Amino acid sequence: MADGDGLGEVTSAAASPPAPAPGLSPSLGWRERLRAGLAGTGASLWFVAGLGLLYALRVPLRLCENLAAVTVFLNSLTPKFYVALTGTSSLISGLIFIFEWWYFHKHGTSFIEQVSVSHLRPLMGGTESSISEPGSPSSNRESETSRQNLSECKVWRNPLNLFRGAEYRRYTWVTGKEPLTYYDMNLSAQDHQTFFTCDTDFLRPSDTVMQKAWRERNPPARIKAAYQALELNNDCATAYVLLAEEEATTIVDAERLFKQALKAGETIYRRSQQCQHQSPQHEAQLRRDTNVLVYIKRRLAMCARKLGRIREAVKIMRDLMKEFPPLTMLNIHENLLESLLELQAYADVQAVLAKYDDISLPKSAAICYTAALLKTRTVSDKFSPETASRRGLSTAEINAVEAIHRAVEFNPHVPKYLLEMKSLILPPEHILKRGDSEAIAYAFFHLQHWKRIEGALNLLQCTWEGTFHHVSVYPKKELPFFIHFTAGLCSSTAMIALLTHQFPEIMGVFAKAVSMISRTCVEYL
Repeated sequence: MADGDGLGEVTSAAASPPAPAPGLSPSLGWRERLRAGLAGTGASLWFVAGLGLLYALRVPLRLCENLAAVTVFLNSLTPKFYVALTGTSSLISGLIFIFEWWYFHKHGTSFIEQVSVSHLRPLMGGTESSISEPGSPSSNRESETSRQNLSECKVWRNPLNLFRGAEYRRYTWVTGKEPLTYYDMNLSAQDHQTFFTCDTDFLRPSDTVMQKAWRERNPPARIKAAYQALELNNDCATAYVLLAEEEATTIVDAERLFKQALKAGETIYRRSQQCQHQSPQHEAQLRRDTNVLVYIKRRLAMCARKLGRIREAVKIMRDLMKEFPPLTMLNIHENLLESLLELQAYADVQAVLAKYDDISLPKSAAICYTAALLKTRTVSDKFSPETASRRGLSTAEINAVEAIHRAVEFNPHVPKYLLEMKSLILPPEHILKRGDSEAIAYAFFHLQHWKRIEGALNLLQCTWEGTFHHVSVYPKKELPFFIHFTAGLCSSTAMIALLTHQFPEIMGVFAKAVSMISRTCVEYL
């Protein structure tokens, strides 16, 4: 099992098809421009050269005689041959179609397209990237654009993820099954390697051990490595973090270990602050130590929330948001929203929403559905579908309905869990924005807040049932071109085989006509 929660959204570097080379820059030398031009027209040049070579060797290779012999052979074939040929072609294309369909549903891409892009395109002169130098401004702009695209990745860390040892392990004890998928655990391992390590870890033996610990897949091996790090350095904050996440069997034990981690983390953070401007390595250390400190405080706030000390949790979260305002990617405001809803401090919830429910910030189910809950709260206790149909909706009711529409449009999976039409399961450590996993993560913690407000679920159900339709289910994948192509090929060859079997004379005439056309072409050459 991989470890714990991560910070910010996942920027997994998934392989993507190479993009065609952009326009040539005037600042490039003539050699680079010539090389790029040749690479762009390589396929066409090879095709023309092949045709010229074939034409030049037509006499030594006796192409005309061979093509004439092939034409005679085709004229002597019986309809049974064409039936067998088309039947075999239909079978092969059908098998290709079935394989393409299975591969697409399992991996989300076409196998033929993937092979052609990855292996065939480079052989035919395709370029994988622009010819800008790594340090050039255009290269920097492209890398910045790629980082922006990665920041919009669909997979995000769940801000309210559970503790592995104290919560997920209970499920394993009861059912004997692992509550997290391998993909989810692998993403968490990448998170910790990204945010809890840096290039200077080799300078501290305990950090070197923890680098290996984050890569371990076996939980006992990671826990053992954490203890080895503590033997080398009793103030290794990340070792306490790992033990709190995975070895602690109760929230009380986890909180105790996180408090030890906080003491060590604050010491290291102050030391890094004093040396941050000395070199890029020291700045990298400060970023890492900041991540560790914020992570520890956030998890301490979640421990306090789970142990019923909600006001203490709210204070820690507010202090974190003031002390580290750039770290909005951590989504601490979602933890704060849930805690404030538990306190029924709806005015404070509205203040948080006013700050984070902005068009320039990433949306989430927590923001959209919490905004809908606040507007629903003002009208839900007196709402009746029969009364509303007779007298119409008031302004407040219209606002509530529109807020629900907006939330359902963002994630249509949530109402089924809030209305308990689908069973809740343990939320994952990573969620797909606007997907079913985000709906599970939201409803797991917020269902009680909807139940607390009288009539809120009733209004949600009436509004959702009146507007939901299957087209709004998100997302739907479009089938790749080659799946359509193989389906058409399979159908057409099967139809030709059937026609040849049913009408052999007509198909024989058709085959002879085709052979005559090919013979005419040969004689022309």
